[in-house]
Amino acid sequence: MTTMPEATPPDPKTTLRRYLQGTRENLLWKLEGLSERDVRLPRTPTGTNLLGLVKHAAGTEIAYFGGTFSRPWPTPEDVPWLPLTPEAPWPDDPNVDFYATADESIADVVALYRKVWAFSDETIESLPLDAPGHVFWWGDGAVTLHQILVHVIVDLSRHAGHADILREGVDATVGMRQGNSNIPDGVDWPAHVARLRGIAEQFPAGPGSPA
Repeated sequence: MTTMPEATPPDPKTTLRRYLQGTRENLLWKLEGLSERDVRLPRTPTGTNLLGLVKHAAGTEIAYFGGTFSRPWPTPEDVPWLPLTPEAPWPDDPNVDFYATADESIADVVALYRKVWAFSDETIESLPLDAPGHVFWWGDGAVTLHQILVHVIVDLSRHAGHADILREGVDATVGMRQGNSNIPDGVDWPAHVARLRGIAEQFPAGPGSPA
């Protein structure tokens, strides 16, 4: 009997970085080909919009991979809306990081996020996974780099899922990532949706449900 060689598991940090980078790129991909208007339009009752998700992602990485590990963001003028220290005042608008202002273009927000990637990656590369940090807005706030990597990947993945749905609502573009939609081919989608609607409508609507 031939014994198959055991696979060598990848380094844990390498695995975490791969998932982090993939999620970053997937999120940016959801902006491609859209107009400034399309990426800014609020598409949920709470104002969720595509460009705002990317701006929020940039602020998230600055906060978690910066001050948490005593690495100040080098150009605070890029992010006047982001409290970078415990002493900094929180913005009057609690949603300020979830939308781009009229003078923040798609190119501006994307360039900021790519700059943030390099900053975050320096933190990840320079520290071991058990490196201690402190998240000042978490109360006690004691963390490790491993914990923060998992936290940020989960947070960004959730927002990438938001972006999936928003983009489908703009122009019916769907897909997990560029080059691999992860969506089955040959499906009659209108018929599929009609079938699901028919199943759902066999049940009574709940309070406040749309007609």
